[in-house]
Amino acid sequence: MSGADGLPRCVLVANRGEIASRIMRTCRRLGVGTVAVYSDADRSAPHVANADRAVRIGPAPAADSYLNIPALIEAARSSGADSVHPGYGFLSERADFARAVADAGLTWIGPPASAIEALGDKVSARRLAIASGVPVAEGIEEDEGDAALALAIEAMGLPVMIKAAAGGGGRGMRLLRSEDDAPDGIEAAVAGARREAQAAFGDGRLLVERAMSEGRHVEVQVLFDRHGSGLHLGERDCSVQRRRQKVIEESPSPAVSDALREELGRAALDVCRAAGYVGAGTVEFMLMPDGAFMFLEVNTRLQVEHPVTEMLTGLDLVELQLRVASGDPLPVTAGEVTFNGHAIETRIYAEDPSRGYVPSTGRLRWFEALDGRARHDVGPATGDLVTAHYDPMLAKTIVHAETRGEALDRATEALDAWAIEGVTTNLGQLASIVESEDFRAGSVYIGWLDRVELQQREPPGAALAAAAVAEAQAGAWRSSGELARKYLLHGRTHDVRVSRTTDGWSAVVDGAEHDPVDLGRDWTADVSPRGVVVRHNDQRWVFLRERRRRTGAGRSRAAGANVVRAPMPGTMIEVLVAVGDEVEAGQTLAVMEAMKIEHLLSAPNAGVVKMVHTSAGASVDEDLVLIELGATS
Repeated sequence: MSGADGLPRCVLVANRGEIASRIMRTCRRLGVGTVAVYSDADRSAPHVANADRAVRIGPAPAADSYLNIPALIEAARSSGADSVHPGYGFLSERADFARAVADAGLTWIGPPASAIEALGDKVSARRLAIASGVPVAEGIEEDEGDAALALAIEAMGLPVMIKAAAGGGGRGMRLLRSEDDAPDGIEAAVAGARREAQAAFGDGRLLVERAMSEGRHVEVQVLFDRHGSGLHLGERDCSVQRRRQKVIEESPSPAVSDALREELGRAALDVCRAAGYVGAGTVEFMLMPDGAFMFLEVNTRLQVEHPVTEMLTGLDLVELQLRVASGDPLPVTAGEVTFNGHAIETRIYAEDPSRGYVPSTGRLRWFEALDGRARHDVGPATGDLVTAHYDPMLAKTIVHAETRGEALDRATEALDAWAIEGVTTNLGQLASIVESEDFRAGSVYIGWLDRVELQQREPPGAALAAAAVAEAQAGAWRSSGELARKYLLHGRTHDVRVSRTTDGWSAVVDGAEHDPVDLGRDWTADVSPRGVVVRHNDQRWVFLRERRRRTGAGRSRAAGANVVRAPMPGTMIEVLVAVGDEVEAGQTLAVMEAMKIEHLLSAPNAGVVKMVHTSAGASVDEDLVLIELGATS
């Protein structure tokens, strides 16, 4: 059933967070009805409020809700939806979900199940690329179990990348550069990747390929209709990655010439055309320093970073998905696609880069993007609870400018204007990356972020001084002395002191004297109980007030103690030791899962296991003592 203009009448979005809200935004503009689905944890989430209707699909765990195919099909039927958009992640690359949607008489907004089977499966896609004449990396396609695959890896030699055959997004991946990356042995690393793949995609099959950390991750956006026409929409460079997941994406790539762009585009189209592709998809390549490239995989869905392409081309990829799914021909030809300027996307995660990217949970006391010139695709809102049940990405900020240099400056300004309080984020790391010499020179590569020592970015002293002066003028200052403030920008503390002088104000910022700016036409500041927002022309800085940290007696006693704690709320996957075992420093003692990623918990030093307070399958809270160690006799 179709609505006006051949579009779907009502779309159920089988997803959550920012991508669900983003899909609904296009549907609303086109006059297409929307249905949200939600778990118990998302009952009051913004994507639920953004839909015309909403249907509960189960409890918080994804396996019981967003991965529950029967519940999603029933939600579509009961709500009157005639189409299903899977978004990205969850079931978006599951052929059985696409087939179940079609069998229910609904329109699947994505490629046919046969194409997902051929391309969504990394082993099948690799073979199709070879048949299409597209180069691939050395690899191991046969997976006959953990032990056999570990032996095959040892025979092939390191470095290798272990990948989930049935999905992407960094889930089920292990980079083994040397034996140091597999402290418990290669077989244990294989087993961990398999568990994570099974949990994320319901399929534990693995593929192994030669790891090439010196190359760049470059991907091509493709689009096909049901009438045999296909085109590519240029490339995106996604080389800045942590834990095998993208952090920053940009287009065009600093490393891709016009000629190479067309070569990559032809290869991408050839692979997808061979699979009978329909809809939007992304073909990923490894681009080596010498200009050679190798096929990595195909994402048979809309990518997280699709806004970069939208900003560059002016096309709405979700609208194109809807029209193609309805049977319309592509509304543009390759010759009509234009690429204008430069676009950069930064992903904002609730995580702590200084602690190995441990996810952060908590209630968002303030969550607001204050730079109105940038595009912000956001998931939660102020007051929402960030839990350990789902991916830690909070938002994406996308900027566009005529040149790359201008886009880099705009990205920095947009990051400074984010107000996030309640969880730890990677905003500081993002700002440091964008300001780094390597990134500005366009010389980053896949392994760059793991190896570089980023310099902390300093905000202008004038902006910090303006914040304190604004507070003083608002009544915080008393005639008896100076006003001292501690402000946080992207998690870093800055000390500011201002004093009244005969000429106005004097200021000391982080130990250095500054001439305070005159608050007025060019500089303004808004003071609130949460912090101070300073404005200078079009730029803004959000300075949060440093909160006093609570330290309970239990944590104080255990400071420096010989214990292993849960770094975040999650579920225990495996406990590898028992009372009485002797362990070495750095040895993995347990494995836990949180936010769809496995985390290895290691011994802080050598010792003997005194107590084990947890077991496989147990739910644990952040900071809970899991294992206690004692001295060896």
